[in-house]
Amino acid sequence: MNRSLPAADRYDAIVVGARVAGAATALRLAHGGRRVLAVERGRYGSDTLSTLALMRGGVFQLNRWGVLERLLATSPPPIRETKFHYADEIVPFALRSQDGVDALYAPRRAVLDAQLVDAARAAGAEVVHELRVVDLVRDVGGKVTGVVLDDPRHGRWPVAAQIVIGADGADSVVARRVGAPVERAGRRASGVVYGFFAGLGRTGFHWHFNTGVAAGVIPTHGGLACVFAAVPSQRFEAEIRRDLAAGHARVLGENDPALAEAVAGARRVGPLRGFPGRPGHLRRAWGPGWALVGDAGYFKDPITAHGITDALRDAELVARAVRRGTKAAFAEFQALRDTLSQRLFEISDEIAGFDWSLAEVQALHVDLSREMNREVIALRDLDSGADL
Repeated sequence: MNRSLPAADRYDAIVVGARVAGAATALRLAHGGRRVLAVERGRYGSDTLSTLALMRGGVFQLNRWGVLERLLATSPPPIRETKFHYADEIVPFALRSQDGVDALYAPRRAVLDAQLVDAARAAGAEVVHELRVVDLVRDVGGKVTGVVLDDPRHGRWPVAAQIVIGADGADSVVARRVGAPVERAGRRASGVVYGFFAGLGRTGFHWHFNTGVAAGVIPTHGGLACVFAAVPSQRFEAEIRRDLAAGHARVLGENDPALAEAVAGARRVGPLRGFPGRPGHLRRAWGPGWALVGDAGYFKDPITAHGITDALRDAELVARAVRRGTKAAFAEFQALRDTLSQRLFEISDEIAGFDWSLAEVQALHVDLSREMNREVIALRDLDSGADL
């Protein structure tokens, strides 16, 4: 099923990428009756680099779309408390049930992405995996009118669409081909190493901060916890990249010796993975015949673990713009995306620089919480979208 080719040579919309942002966009477009093709170069149900965490806006969206029930059937642990650790100080936050959200979740990406793909297919979208988009098709006026697909068995061929939506990550082919300008660039980046551990015995989200370092414990499927350690990208390259295990243990110890001891006594499942970091970007989000969602349009440092939530948000916003189909609608999509993203982007960039005192990073987290609440209010206040 997943290695099949597109069934047609023309669609209302082609979504390039079918992970969180792309599958969610295909789902919302299919809900609106559009004939949608989503093309993903990876395998169905494969893993990818991710913080995993779904914040309240993300859970709210999945619930509103009818996907949360599907996800809960896979038994991700509910997360109802978050603890921020600033050296020896612990600041707890209990989740307040609101807007149909009574818990947060951190599903494995192989599970979440597959659930969104399945929901998109059930809504009528066509989703094809292990197929690459290598170029765009344009009309004589320069408007994007389709994509060029590439398959080792069948060569290259064009498929037409009224709009092409790039949801293909920070190194987006669509963004490169249309020359989408970066309208705001980050100045800092964190390097992260993470792995999955069994037997850690911690519930809830735990975010640890100490001078020049950060770490997190994120409960996920199968009784595992994702444990990450983060430092400035320059330190990652200099000290950690060549020996991820030693770097992971060292940074955890600098954060919290008790955390490091607990992780040392747990059982690691699978390899450690490293991300050297990259500065964030806010690209122009649309143009003639194209739009960008997810990391393709808006990437911020993962230190704030908000990327999945914003990808789901922007899938909703771009689908609404496609429904209206006017330049004004797409301009409004970008304006709202930028309004909801600017401060989140700035906070993530500041924290990723590690040039803060513990009091300063605590204040940034208060600001972050305020911005996350503002995002949920904006999503809640959108019209019901019953016809979308």
